[in-house]
Amino acid sequence: MNTDPRVAEYLPTPLSRQESDAFIDRVEAHFEKHGFGLWAVEVLEDRRFAGYVGLMRPRFEAAFTPCVEVGWRLSPEHWGKGYATEGARAVIDYGLDVVKLPEILSWTVPANTRSRRVMEKLGMTRDPADDFDHPLLAEGHPLRPHVLYRIRRA
Repeated sequence: MNTDPRVAEYLPTPLSRQESDAFIDRVEAHFEKHGFGLWAVEVLEDRRFAGYVGLMRPRFEAAFTPCVEVGWRLSPEHWGKGYATEGARAVIDYGLDVVKLPEILSWTVPANTRSRRVMEKLGMTRDPADDFDHPLLAEGHPLRPHVLYRIRRA
C-alpha cells in the first residue's frame, strides 16, 4: 500500500482491499453498460501501472447529474509528467467525438491546484455557481466543498 501522504491529500480515505475490489467491479460493470470507463495508465518505458484516467457516470445525484465525469488518479511518483493531461485529453476527445457526449464534467476540492490546472489545460471552464458540496461526504467534512469544471462539444 502506498503510504505517501499526498495520495490521500484530497481523498476521504484509502480503500481497503474489499473496497478496491468493489471499485474494480464497478468499473468493469460501467464498461459493460456504457462502453467507456476508467483505463489503466501504464508507463511505456517499464510497463509499470501509474494509475487510471477515464470517463465515468457518478454514483450520486446532484444538480448537474446525470452526467459524465473525466477523472484521473495517479501515484505521486508519476505526477508532473503530463500523464493526467495527456490521458484526459484523449478520453475527452473520445467522449465528445466518438461517444458524442454533449459535455463532460470534472470536479475536485478547491485546494487541489494540480487537478484544477489539468482541467484548465484541457480547456475546461468553471462557473462558481456550479460549485457544490459532495453528497457522498458528511456535512462538515473538510473535503465536502467541490469546484466543478465543464467542457462542451463544439
